[in-house]
Amino acid sequence: MSKQFKNPVLNWIEYRLPIFSFLDDSVGSGYPTPKNINYWWNFGSIAGFILVVMIASGIVLAMHYTAHVDYAFNSIERIMRDVNYGWLIRYIHMNGGSMFFIVVYIHLFRGMYYGSYKAPRELLWMIGVFILLAMMATAFMGYVLPWGQMSFWGATVITNLFSAIPIVGDSIVTLLWGGFSVDNPTLNRFFSLHYLLPFIIVGLVFIHLWALHEHKSNNPLGVDIKGEQDLIPFHPYFTSKDLYGLSAFMIFFMAIVFFAPNLFGEPDNYIPANPLATPPHIVPEWYFLPYYAILRAFTKDFFLYWPVAWLITAKLAGVIAMFASILLLLLMPWLDGSKVRSSKFRPIYAMAFWIFILDCLVLGYVGGKPAEGAFIVIGQIATAYYFAHLLVVIPLVSRLERPRPIPESISAAVLAARAPQAGE
Repeated sequence: MSKQFKNPVLNWIEYRLPIFSFLDDSVGSGYPTPKNINYWWNFGSIAGFILVVMIASGIVLAMHYTAHVDYAFNSIERIMRDVNYGWLIRYIHMNGGSMFFIVVYIHLFRGMYYGSYKAPRELLWMIGVFILLAMMATAFMGYVLPWGQMSFWGATVITNLFSAIPIVGDSIVTLLWGGFSVDNPTLNRFFSLHYLLPFIIVGLVFIHLWALHEHKSNNPLGVDIKGEQDLIPFHPYFTSKDLYGLSAFMIFFMAIVFFAPNLFGEPDNYIPANPLATPPHIVPEWYFLPYYAILRAFTKDFFLYWPVAWLITAKLAGVIAMFASILLLLLMPWLDGSKVRSSKFRPIYAMAFWIFILDCLVLGYVGGKPAEGAFIVIGQIATAYYFAHLLVVIPLVSRLERPRPIPESISAAVLAARAPQAGE
């Protein structure tokens, strides 16, 4: 049903294109939301805001960037020095990538903690994983565009990983490079795809939101909505909550942009790309470090590699493990067999979850260190636990743990929490 306004122009638009009704049903008073969702649910809307900022700033940067190996580095310097507020736009875009991953990782781990991947939200979760993969591809290609030392050698190392694939590996690498080395065709390919992929992410986000609105948001208790008493309108209650969370986040974001813009960057990337001078330690951006550690963990003496040593090389095993570490998340709805969603009622699962978080942090730390000495062993142990958590710990705990009793409904839990205690 179309909304009615006092302004005749708005009524004219609404009758022909019910955009205002659509917005009201999506993020307004017409969209019912579980009344107990907390600030951990802010990160979805914050991620959407950052995506808009990244696209807007990226379009402006593309107006001044030159995708050619002879001019790319200098065009970045020109943006920083000569374009009006170019330094600000570039620092927003450069650090916005890190902010995007911080927010999305928190959003993902929140979903794991509260069981947001469970029925009937399996597709919602899986689309989120595909968004993460598209983000990684976009970020990797964007990291190459400044054409500094780390950009060039990062592109060389990562694209060479595909050569480990039997039969077609070398052909894939040649296709990515556009030739027989990382050169101008590679830069043009990456620039084109870096510009395109954010709009694919927008499409995935639209489908993600569509799936979300079909069964509504999960909630901290993980219980199903029993009726209108468990719901409140999204606006103004959660729009104001989201704006508060966004304001707090923007303080952090702008503090990085203005006071520590190179905190997440690599100094070597301020040196023009030189194919004849290899940096002493090649590392990807921080948000790829856990996967980089998994990739490097697969050496000939790694016990997880022994069962397949007769079939594939250690390099190929590492590549498979790196991609599997992300793709296994798609199976979370089926790996976790518990009928209870939220970790608030699953103490053993909650403890395992925090161990998993610690393990991911260890992988990130090891991924940024040279692959030598104790770091190799630590990385292998952390890698082994990563896969053990997903493939062994979660299935076993979900089937053996006896969860605590869950409330009948959101309202019942709220009323029980507010009930006066004896002696009050």
